[in-house]
Amino acid sequence: MSRVLVVEDDPHIVRALVINLQARRYEVHAAPDGATALSLAAVHRPDAVLLDLGLPDMEGVNVIRALRGWTRVPILVLSARQAAGEKVAALDAGADDYITKPFGMDELLARLRAAVRRSDQGPPAPRTDHVTTDDFTIDLLAKKAIRNGHEVRLTPTEWHLLEILVTNPGRLVTQKYLLQEVWGVSQSSKTNYLRVYMAQLRRKLERDPAHPRHLITEPGMGYRFEQ
Repeated sequence: MSRVLVVEDDPHIVRALVINLQARRYEVHAAPDGATALSLAAVHRPDAVLLDLGLPDMEGVNVIRALRGWTRVPILVLSARQAAGEKVAALDAGADDYITKPFGMDELLARLRAAVRRSDQGPPAPRTDHVTTDDFTIDLLAKKAIRNGHEVRLTPTEWHLLEILVTNPGRLVTQKYLLQEVWGVSQSSKTNYLRVYMAQLRRKLERDPAHPRHLITEPGMGYRFEQ
């Protein structure tokens, strides 16, 4: 049975989460503030944390930083804050996902299952040489992308972006991180670069670039590779 720590000061949201999680056989602990959350996390060692950012005693980002000081437990932020800066700050602090309130319970549970599943796999496996999807294969060693049996020609910049995404499957990679890694720290605000190059990658690799299945945009936050 997986343990989930819910960090939320709204009792109505807490009740809804507890009922739905317990119905799916999760062990649930709830904390109304950051200090209680950190104490419960240390005692119960949860398999995932659902965290609101607007807590009465401290900012949720500080809770993330404190947890990241000693654990890699998946942290899913649940927040009404929709500003891109808030989302990026939480993700850069170490959150694994960001879900905006109001949220659909089915989506939340799906993202929670994915986060716990990735965590259950233990330490990251040694890097594989090939990443395969229904639409294309990436040969990381040879630095090649293959689609329909033919090599897809990628620019060095396109390759660098793709390599970062496919080596972090299922994880949300922030715009800031991608820009810094590919273009350098001085270009970390040039989000238009990302939009252009991601559109090019989709045209070259996705079966339906207008409705991508593998190179997914998380609006205002970043991108995610799904196999």
